[in-house]
Parts: sequence; structure tokens; C-alpha cells
Amino acid sequence: MRPFQLVGHVVLELLATVGRVVLFAGAGLGHCVRPPFYFRSLGRQLIEIGYYSLPVVGLTAIFTGMVLALQSYTGFSRFSAEGAVANVVVVSITRELGPVLAGLMVAGRIGASMAAEIGTMRVTEQIDALTTLSTNPMKLMVAPRLVAGLTMLPLLVIVADIIGVFGGYLVAVYKLGFNPANYLQGTFDALQAEDVVSGLVKASVFGLIVSLMGCYHGYTSRGGAQGVGAATTNAVVSSAILILCFDYILTELFFSR
Repeated sequence: MRPFQLVGHVVLELLATVGRVVLFAGAGLGHCVRPPFYFRSLGRQLIEIGYYSLPVVGLTAIFTGMVLALQSYTGFSRFSAEGAVANVVVVSITRELGPVLAGLMVAGRIGASMAAEIGTMRVTEQIDALTTLSTNPMKLMVAPRLVAGLTMLPLLVIVADIIGVFGGYLVAVYKLGFNPANYLQGTFDALQAEDVVSGLVKASVFGLIVSLMGCYHGYTSRGGAQGVGAATTNAVVSSAILILCFDYILTELFFSR
């Protein structure tokens, strides 16, 4: 019975963890809509998540668009369908690659930062000090980060979409010899509002996931410096896995017929 006991222990521990995360998310989102509001903390998180993440998201987007155009041309040239490169680039960037890659980049940068900062405050008893001073740690630290992640990642994805499509344009026009007017016309013809909206909805969900995982693992960290390191790792890994899982779920909801 030992193997079954181990499997049961893993399943029960997984369900318990999911329950704790759901309760933590409910408490955090509840504080987002109830006063008092800490606007200075919210502004700091908006800048940290949005403005300071622009370079890494922009670099990721432009090289993704360039590689996508190059690879699409290599594949389509076998079937004499080179004209579809513009369509593939804009649809792939807006629907899938823009939100997913921006989410993963922000998870690696912001999720780890949140977990490390809040985890350090937890192990050094600063969170307990806030509670002693009648300041709700969830409202001061968690709620602003959830709101910032929910609102800033869609803006980052809009920038990533524009830069990614521009990267594909650069490669197509200056390396592959496409006519600039024809390429832009193909891009506008293939671009649909549904593709952009679905990408922005995904970005909002991914931003909430990154902020939630960073805050949760930092808030529940234990064991000094080693616990903070484990919380940072768990925040990034869990964010990446959930982003990929919810990417499939949202794609199924938007585009399944």
C-alpha cells in the first residue's frame, strides 16, 4: 500500500495548495476594491511592472517577429506561398506569441522580484510589524501588485505586438525583398479585432497570475534566506506553468468552434 499512500499524499497536498492559493487570491482581490487605497504603493508597482519591463519585452518581441518572418518565409517558399508571411506574423504575434512571451518575461523579472521582496519582509518579521501597527499587509503589499499586474501587462502586450510586427517588417522588406506597401497591406488585411482582443484578455490573466504567484510564494515563505530563495524559484516556475496552462484554456474559449 506504500505507493498508493504516496500518491494520495501528493494529491491531497496539491489540492491543499490549490485551496490556499484560491483563498489568498480571493482575499487579495477583495482588498483591491475596498478602501483604504494605497495609491503611492500602486504607482510604484505600475512603474516597476510596466515601465521598467519595457526593454526586455521590447527586445523579446522584435527578435521574435524577425525570427518568425524568416522561418515563415523558409517554410512557405517550398509551396510558393511567400505572400502569406505578413499574415502569419501579425496573427501569431497578436494572438499567441505577444501575450505568452511578454508574460514569461515579466514572470522572470517581476515574479521573482515580488517573491524576494515580500519573502524577505516575511522572514525578517516586517510583515508582523505592519500587523502590529494596524496596517493590513494584504492591502498594502498584495492588492497594489495585483492591480498593477492586471492593468500593465496588457499595455506591455500592445507595445510588444507593435514592435514584433515591426520586426517582421524589417526582415521581410530589407532581407527577403518584399515590397513595403504590399507587406503592410497584407498585414492590415490579416489583422482582426478578435485577434488583438484575445491577446489582451490573455495578457490580463497572465499579469494577474504573475502578481498572484509572486505575492503568494513570498507571503508564505519560511526558513530565512533559504526559504526566500525557494519562494523566488517557486514563483517563477509556477507562473510559467500556469501561463502555459491558461494560454491553452483561453485559446480554446476564444477560437474553438
